[in-house]
Amino acid sequence: MAICAQSYGIFCFFTIQTVLIICVSTPTDGTHLFPQHYTMIHWAGRIEKELEKVLQHVTGTQQMRSIYNEKKSQFEIKRNNPKDLVERVARDISKLLNSKRKALEKLAREAEQLQQEHVWQDGVTADDGEEENPFESATSLELEFVDDPNFKNKVNYSSSAVQIPTDIYKGSPVILNELNWTQALERVFIENRQEDSSLRWQVFGSATGVTRYYPATPWRAPNKIDLYDVRRRPWYIQGASSPKDMVIIVDVSGSVSGLTLKLMKNSVIEMLDTLSDDDYVNVARFNEKADAVVPCFRTLVQANVRNKKIFKDAVMHMQAKGTTDYKSGFTFAFEQLLNESSAPRANCNKMIMMFTDGGEDRAQDIFEKYNWPNKTVRVFTFSVGQHNYDVTPLQWIACANKGYYFEIPSIGAIRINTQEYLDVLGRPMVLAGQRAKQVQWTNVYQDALGLGLVITGTMPVFNLTVDAMSSQNQLILGVMGVDIAINEIKKKTPTYRLGANGYTFAIDPNGYVLLHPNLRPKIFNFREPVILDILDAELEDINKEEIRRQMIDGKSGQKKIRTLIKSVDERYIDEAMRTYTWTPVDGTDYSLGLVLPTYSENHIKANLSDQILQVQYFESLLPNSFESEGHVFIAPREYCNDLELSNNNTEFLLNFIALMEKVTPDSKQCDNLLLHNLILDTGIIRQLVEKVWKNKDLNTYGFLAVFAATDGGVTRVFPNKASESWEEDPEPFNASYYRRSLDNKGYIFRAPYRTARDELLNPENDTIGILVSTAVEITVGGKTIKPAVVGVKLDLEAWTDKFKILASNHTDNRQGSNQCGPNRGCEMDCEANSDDLLCYLIDDGGFLIMSNQKDDWNKVGMFFSDVDPYLMYALYNNSFYNRKQSFDYQSVCERFPNSEAGAAPRGVFVPTIADFVNIAWWTSAAAWSIFQQFMYGLAYHSWFVTDEVDAEGFDSKERSCVMIQTQYYLSNLSNSYNILQDCGNCSRLIHAKRINNTNLLFVVAEKLPCNTCEIEKLSQEEEEFLEENPCLEVPVARYRKGPSTCFDNNIHENTSDCGRGHSFRPSLYTLLLIQLPLLYPAIFPQIHTLLH
Repeated sequence: MAICAQSYGIFCFFTIQTVLIICVSTPTDGTHLFPQHYTMIHWAGRIEKELEKVLQHVTGTQQMRSIYNEKKSQFEIKRNNPKDLVERVARDISKLLNSKRKALEKLAREAEQLQQEHVWQDGVTADDGEEENPFESATSLELEFVDDPNFKNKVNYSSSAVQIPTDIYKGSPVILNELNWTQALERVFIENRQEDSSLRWQVFGSATGVTRYYPATPWRAPNKIDLYDVRRRPWYIQGASSPKDMVIIVDVSGSVSGLTLKLMKNSVIEMLDTLSDDDYVNVARFNEKADAVVPCFRTLVQANVRNKKIFKDAVMHMQAKGTTDYKSGFTFAFEQLLNESSAPRANCNKMIMMFTDGGEDRAQDIFEKYNWPNKTVRVFTFSVGQHNYDVTPLQWIACANKGYYFEIPSIGAIRINTQEYLDVLGRPMVLAGQRAKQVQWTNVYQDALGLGLVITGTMPVFNLTVDAMSSQNQLILGVMGVDIAINEIKKKTPTYRLGANGYTFAIDPNGYVLLHPNLRPKIFNFREPVILDILDAELEDINKEEIRRQMIDGKSGQKKIRTLIKSVDERYIDEAMRTYTWTPVDGTDYSLGLVLPTYSENHIKANLSDQILQVQYFESLLPNSFESEGHVFIAPREYCNDLELSNNNTEFLLNFIALMEKVTPDSKQCDNLLLHNLILDTGIIRQLVEKVWKNKDLNTYGFLAVFAATDGGVTRVFPNKASESWEEDPEPFNASYYRRSLDNKGYIFRAPYRTARDELLNPENDTIGILVSTAVEITVGGKTIKPAVVGVKLDLEAWTDKFKILASNHTDNRQGSNQCGPNRGCEMDCEANSDDLLCYLIDDGGFLIMSNQKDDWNKVGMFFSDVDPYLMYALYNNSFYNRKQSFDYQSVCERFPNSEAGAAPRGVFVPTIADFVNIAWWTSAAAWSIFQQFMYGLAYHSWFVTDEVDAEGFDSKERSCVMIQTQYYLSNLSNSYNILQDCGNCSRLIHAKRINNTNLLFVVAEKLPCNTCEIEKLSQEEEEFLEENPCLEVPVARYRKGPSTCFDNNIHENTSDCGRGHSFRPSLYTLLLIQLPLLYPAIFPQIHTLLH
């Protein structure tokens, strides 16, 4: 019945909170009326009572509480003291990191001494060497390797290995001398491992680009172009210099054209890749005036992955026009660096990077105004492209401002010349001596050799040799690094005693997590650090912002907050109480946090000293008990050292049983807490099976299965055949139903997730089970805990029929209920009037659980907006549902077909027809650039071929991306509500009410007789976040802290080495020889005409 179609009068009364509709009508015989509000309330009450009665009766929730009380002599309730726990774990982590410091300091000390004692050999060749060829040692071709699970790789402990990027000439004296003296580091590597067998990779990254690492292992991609350069790794950049405030200015005047502009763009992009999250940067283009390439970046911004990507996109769209004015570019840069803005910055190495094709102006008055005499800003100049300009002004600018002059004549010179400025920045650090010999710990990143997520302790290595003038050397030799796998740090944290929803986390001074259960990068990309802010790892709120700030400031504290929590499957949001406790990790700039729900402030510790009892309980884990007692899944935990883990739970269970036949639960090689709790829970569930489950005919109640899962790691599904369709995670702490049941009261319903794209199900052959779960809460000795979750799988078909009956009138015994009769209408119900009346049960995430519509069989489990978009919008618009958007920064997307990583020819500058017919063009630098590009292609064949694989072995089929996630959750509305949905030329009535003690919303509505409603189509599916205009939503910079020390100036620094021009300039004779055959096609017709 739609209001627009009625023949009787209607009077509507509106209140502030609800829309109360009072209909005054004169019904005719057989008129079907929309159910009154109290009728819907009555139906909801019947559904509540039926669910409560049947679920409590079959699951045995009360009986399980009784079993725990009966067996309380077999366990004790232990207190989780958050402050004590977090302080103890922080001490353990500090001790772990400090244990690596000794190895790092020894390596740096020995390296400096070895290089100091090394005698430089000018004439050394790759064939020289007393015992072995350094390249054979480097590639480790003849070594024998053994699998080592600690490294997740094949290794050789008797040797180190060397990696050198493809674009570095391995036969140069510099590289060969480097290989010779670093060979002696093997002894130190081996000694360190003998003293501490838990050491992982020990690495020396040289300023020349050589990487020596121990133990030896085959390099990742020996058959691919290897452009891995240690000097561009986050740990090297952090160890080689103090943080940077950098302004890049790019000459885009009209003289910058073709290949030169392309070289500039790529040079800037490579320069950006030398910056880390501790650095700040801005990029500007200049000709007669200067402008930021990203207009909304008015000050320096943090050089994080997002901002660098925005810069790179903007740089690639730069166009050349106008005339050159160095003063405009330098003025912009100095004002960015020297203004008194409150915007955050590194407040350390200040520098300007100028990319240009050349010019005559020295801009001396600008330097006099802003930089002299103190020279607090270094200026680096880059002459880009092949040209005949005088480079003396560029050299003078760099030398007069403590910088360096570089030349980038070709694409092959970009990488090397955009990173060597780090050597200049390292000078004050070297001159500071021991004050700069500090161990720094990095952000999290992915190890290039497959160790997974790691952090690295770094220490700079200085050149201690003395030059001919007996002055101190100011060159950095490189950076020493020692890796620690994040999994090693995780082992120091409590896990299972915190419960399913308790966890530890740690952050660095940027607010990025190095430990967090949601730190799960889905793509291997060792070229970028793994950055996930704590406010992105969780759902952000003002309380967490304050906690984050205090942790970054190195403070300790505790706070209990009510916060939103995203479910494991990322479909639901719950509101729950959490206690956050935090403290700094001594000796580092990390901070550790602990999060506990109220019900996890205590935990069970089993005490099964009776071995006969252990055996009795253990027997129910044996497969021969499954047929009578139900199938058992056990969580794949490390119960014992010798237990072989497996992703196949049946195989893992057999491995576990085989090991238990050899050892006892009290064995020293086993985690006694884990094992005893597992066996105790097995016995408790076994009694539940005997007392309750075996005595119930599940089919009578419309159930497919009944189950129980515990903190101890046991999940039992009854009957055994139901395990064939059981798809939940065998680790309860990873299962969404388990964790949500703990955070919510009552019964939590969840349908199998479906989308509109899924294949249709056949009601005759396919059985759909609705999972229903609830937590078991017990109180022992005044301490309350939730040690288990029980539940059932509803047979959708059976319960849909029951749902329609419960929401109908023909079985209603109420006095005066609306029955059809002469001169009186009757109310529609969900069973008899399904053609006109819509009845739904929707869960708290907005997913369909049940419907009275036959066509909705294949829509159960879908987001309700895909079932009825107008009705879902009405529920959202009337505040039944709230919406929360968040971003997933760890997602993976398919690469764009035309992306730079795809198989496409490398870009080259192609002259136009106008260029070819213009004789002046052939005598310009552009022609020489084309020729050089051609010659470079001959030397490096890959310049003109397609990129079938990425140069560094990265999987080109995938790329990291940001996804927008939208979740809906029920508001705190507890009463029933009536809604009038007005769609212009038609409208309909809607009733909605929460089903008490569940996560369900009962909705009754008329069918909408029109589809003209203009509404927002709500969606819950992830979508990629494509930032078309980054200036539309500029995120507020989050609080962070840079390193406490800064080495950016030393009065003893020798700035005389500031770069000299040495690029190859073609002679006029050479140019003429090259151009004659090229000019012939253009000038021959004119000559021929003149002669004839």
